[in-house]
Amino acid sequence: MQHTDTRLANRIALLFFLTLHFLFLLTSTGRVRTMDEVSVNFQVQSLAQHGSTAVPQAVAAGLFFGKLDRSGQPQSPYGLGHAAAVVPWYALGSALLSVLPGIPPWSGEFVMTAVLTASNAAFSALAAALLFLIFCRLGIALRTALAAATLFALATPVFSYSAWFYSEPLAAALLLAAALFLFAGGESAGISAKNAALAGLFLGITLWVRPIYVLAAAVFLLAVIVRERKNGMRPALVLALVIGIFGFGCLARNYLLFGNPLDFGYPSTAEGGKHILSFDTPILDGLFGLLASPGKSIFLFAPPLLLAIPGVFRLARRDRGLATVAGLTPLVYLFFYARYTQWEGGYCYGPRYLVPALLLLCLGLGPMLADASPGIRKAAVALLIAGFLVQVVGISTSFLEDQATGRYFDEHWTYRLSYSPIPSMSRRLLYYIRSPKPAPMGLGFDRWFVFLAKAGVARSTLAAGVSFEFAGLLLCAWLLRKALLQLPAP
Repeated sequence: MQHTDTRLANRIALLFFLTLHFLFLLTSTGRVRTMDEVSVNFQVQSLAQHGSTAVPQAVAAGLFFGKLDRSGQPQSPYGLGHAAAVVPWYALGSALLSVLPGIPPWSGEFVMTAVLTASNAAFSALAAALLFLIFCRLGIALRTALAAATLFALATPVFSYSAWFYSEPLAAALLLAAALFLFAGGESAGISAKNAALAGLFLGITLWVRPIYVLAAAVFLLAVIVRERKNGMRPALVLALVIGIFGFGCLARNYLLFGNPLDFGYPSTAEGGKHILSFDTPILDGLFGLLASPGKSIFLFAPPLLLAIPGVFRLARRDRGLATVAGLTPLVYLFFYARYTQWEGGYCYGPRYLVPALLLLCLGLGPMLADASPGIRKAAVALLIAGFLVQVVGISTSFLEDQATGRYFDEHWTYRLSYSPIPSMSRRLLYYIRSPKPAPMGLGFDRWFVFLAKAGVARSTLAAGVSFEFAGLLLCAWLLRKALLQLPAP
C-alpha cells in the first residue's frame, strides 16, 4: 500500500477497534462462572495486590484448582500471561471503585470482576482490527477488508467469547499480531529480523497464556520456511530464539514451583475424580464432536468457516506463509483435541479449545471476498446473520445455567454428544423474557448492568456506564462511516 493508503487503513483499523470495543463492552456478561475464569480472577488479584502468583484466596473460597508448590503455596495451573495482561484492568477497577457513587461495600468485588471480564472486549476487538490490517497489507480493498473483518467479528466466537473471561480472545489477538508482523509485508519484501523478533515476542507470550500454543508456534516456524525458502533460515532462527527464551522461562518457572519443568500445576483429576490430562477419546468420536455434533461443531458456531476454508487456497496465491498458518494450525489442533479427554473444553459454549485456531483460519475470508461473485457475497451475508444469531444466543443467558442440569455431562462427567445449547438456551431466554418474576442474581438476561443491579449497585451509576458505552459506540461508528466515505468509489 502507498503511504496515504496505509495511514487511512490504520485510521479505519483504530475506529473499527473502538467501535467493536464499545459494542463488546455493552454485551459483556461482567462475571465469572467456571473454574478457569475464577482461577484467573484470583491470579489477577494476587499479582496486582502482592506481586505473587499464589492464590490462597481460592483455597479460602473453596474454589481452588491447581497444586501446592514446593513452598506449600497454592498455584493455579493457568498461564501467568493472561493474568498479567489483565492487571491494567484491575488498576482501572480500583480507580472506579474509589470515585463512583452508589456502590455498596459488598458489591465492590462484583464491580471489580465486571471490569476484569471487560478486558476480553478489548482483546476480541483487537483481534478483529489486526485481521483487517492483515487483509489491507495483502492488497485487499479497504471496504472488502472491513467487510471480511466484520464477518469475523460478529459471526464467529470472537464475539461471544468477548463476553466471558476465558483466555481465548487474548491468544487469538497475540497469534494474529504475530501473523501481521511476520507475513503482512508481502512476499517480495521478505521477513526482517526485527519483525521476526516481534512475532516471536507475541508467540512467546502465548506460551505463558497456555503452553499448548507451542503447536501454533511450530506452525509459524514452518510457515516462515515455506514462504521464504532458502532466505528463511535467518528469520526462522530469530523467531525460534525469541520463542525459545519464553519457553525456557516457562519451564524454569515450573521447575522452581514444582520441581519438574514439565509440571504446569494441573491437578490429575477434575470434577468427579475424572482424569483430564490424558488422550483416551477415540479419534472418530472427537472428530465427530468437533465437526458435526450439535453442541461443538466448528461449522455451527463459526459459520463463516464455510467461506474461509476455500479462501485459504486463494490466500496461498497471495502469501504462502499466511496460508500455511491459516490452513495448518486448525488441522493440528483439530487432531490434537480430538484425542484429548476433555476435548469439549469443560463448561463452555461451542468448541472453546479450537477458538484461536479457528480465528486464524478466518484469514481466508479476505481473499474469498475479494472479487467475489454475487453468489459468494449473498452467502457471506447469510453466514453473517446465522453466525451473529448463534453468538447472541450464547451470550443472552448463562451457558453454565443451561449446562449444569445433567444434559451436558453424564454421571461420569463425560460430555454428551447429543447436547444442543442453541435451542435450549433460546428457550431459556424466552422464558426469562415472558416471566413476570425477576430472575435471581446470576440468572436471566446475561449483561453486566443487569448482574450488577442485582448485586446492589445503584441504577443511576449503571445507567451512566451504559450511556457512556452506548455513546462511544455511536460516535465511533459514525466516525468509521465518515472515514469509509472518504474512500474512492469501487
